[in-house]
Amino acid sequence: MYSSQQLGDLAAVLMRHPDVFVISDEIYEHIIYDAEHRSMASYPGMKDRTLTVNGFSKAYAMTGWRLGFMAADPMIIKAAGKLQSQLTSAPSTIAQKAGIAALKMDPSVVQQMVDSFRSRRDLMLERLAQIPGLVCPIPQGAFYLFPDIAEWLGSTTPSGKVIETSEDLCFYILESHNVALVPGQAFGAPTGIRISYAASESDLMTACDRLDDAFSQLQRPKA
Repeated sequence: MYSSQQLGDLAAVLMRHPDVFVISDEIYEHIIYDAEHRSMASYPGMKDRTLTVNGFSKAYAMTGWRLGFMAADPMIIKAAGKLQSQLTSAPSTIAQKAGIAALKMDPSVVQQMVDSFRSRRDLMLERLAQIPGLVCPIPQGAFYLFPDIAEWLGSTTPSGKVIETSEDLCFYILESHNVALVPGQAFGAPTGIRISYAASESDLMTACDRLDDAFSQLQRPKA
């Protein structure tokens, strides 16, 4: 998660390049912990050059409703509207009414969800810290963990297969222990794996038990 300082530094660089526009995906605007959300459009000189993209699937738990919005200069919005009208159908009336209700509702409802995510994050971090060689940064937003599994590369599964990539590890854990993870290659971090904690604490603890078993059955390479 970019800090206000980092975003400000980026904005300062962009000010030297007036022909560059910014598409800022702020879908996790409300799901943050111990940090402050700051929109790129709020920095001096950036409002007219920033296309802020947002939606309802994360903070308002409306996944699958396919409803989002964009804020930008009126000229850009008009052009985007022309393009979208030829590519996709309009969102349903029901989804639009639900979006309006979400924006008008008491924000404490969203905060309750964020507090639950924080609790699950901390619970998962505590459990993952017990797995040797697994390094997991503390996320400041969203609902994913991204531990580094570099020390486990080169390990051997009980069947004799060598874990050469994070993709190999994810397939091993999925096929042998029924836990779905996403390999870091998809995010430009080949020694990482992504774990979602958008589930009940009971399911997350079951997943952690299975991860413990999965890693304990690997034969790590000798130093």
